[in-house]
Amino acid sequence: MDCEFDGIFEGKTVLVTGHTGFKGSWLSLWLQRLGAKVVGYSLPSPTDPSNFAASNVADGMVHLIGDVRDYSKVKETFQRFEPEVIFHLAAQPIVLHSFENPKETFDINSGGTVNILEAAKACPSVKAMVMITSDKCYENNEWIWGYRENDSLGGHDPYSASKAMAELVIASYRASFFAKSGPAVASARAGNVIGGGDFSDKRIVPDCMKALMNRAPVQVRNPLSVRPWLNVLDPLSGYLWLAASLLKEGRKYAEAWNFGPLEYEAVTVQELVEKASALWGEGDWVHTGDPLAKPEMGLLRLCWDKAANRLKWRPAYNWEEALEETVDWFKAFQKKMDMREVCLEHIQRYVERAAEQNITWTRGSYVVSSHSD
Repeated sequence: MDCEFDGIFEGKTVLVTGHTGFKGSWLSLWLQRLGAKVVGYSLPSPTDPSNFAASNVADGMVHLIGDVRDYSKVKETFQRFEPEVIFHLAAQPIVLHSFENPKETFDINSGGTVNILEAAKACPSVKAMVMITSDKCYENNEWIWGYRENDSLGGHDPYSASKAMAELVIASYRASFFAKSGPAVASARAGNVIGGGDFSDKRIVPDCMKALMNRAPVQVRNPLSVRPWLNVLDPLSGYLWLAASLLKEGRKYAEAWNFGPLEYEAVTVQELVEKASALWGEGDWVHTGDPLAKPEMGLLRLCWDKAANRLKWRPAYNWEEALEETVDWFKAFQKKMDMREVCLEHIQRYVERAAEQNITWTRGSYVVSSHSD
């Protein structure tokens, strides 16, 4: 463990917003493993069941219930705990939900981001901030190549637009208030993240897992849609390594970063569902497409060349391995195993796999590119 991320999180106070969510719960567990003093600030778990509850993530951390829209409480939390590192993941994460509740989506994803940055501006202890947005923050051009960090931001649906707005907020605060002093602030845009413990509605992999556990056909809205699928631990390793780089070298890495999957070729929803069924051992799917359904991106790919070249980051799993890890988690959950131990075993397995591939963050010394754009 001492070699992971150069041991930089040991003993540091780290605030994770959205820690009760899918990615936030895994990140909180990993930070606990790294010896950080983890403080979580979030609404209650958005699903029941959830990875946060099933894996007893609250053990070993400060668990606070709070809304990122409540600036007074956000600021009070910063002042009380004086965190050195912020991972901001609190969000309304569902595209289809954003059509039903657009104002809530903008208030949380855009306004909540403002509140976190404003609280950090008034908190001298904060040294590094990794602000998580989305791969859907880019203007939807249906390109066959991956979006790069300097491509135009945009969004036809409220969710995508709210994430593009969050990116503009982050860039504005970085230029206006943190250019020469204060925390080093970066944003991170990941592909379609899959993994154990995601019970969200209206997401294909959780829908698939819930259907397989119930021996029901998987309902698929858009079988030919292409997404950049990657295991939850892949982008989390990127977030952690980015935070370590910000702590070590400050504003040199204070910019936007993509963290995408190993594959560049198309991987469709249909391929994903059929592979999940095969790994589960049984299952089928049905096409439930609605010609009046709200539009979503049909083709979405992410280019992570920048992270590869400057952070020396890369994913450790391909999409099939990512899906295999996901199925393994849900099988363990169905068997009522100790899910905290299962998650920690998954993290250990991931770290070992990354070390086998000599990925930079697993080494015992801090080495990144000296190049700066």
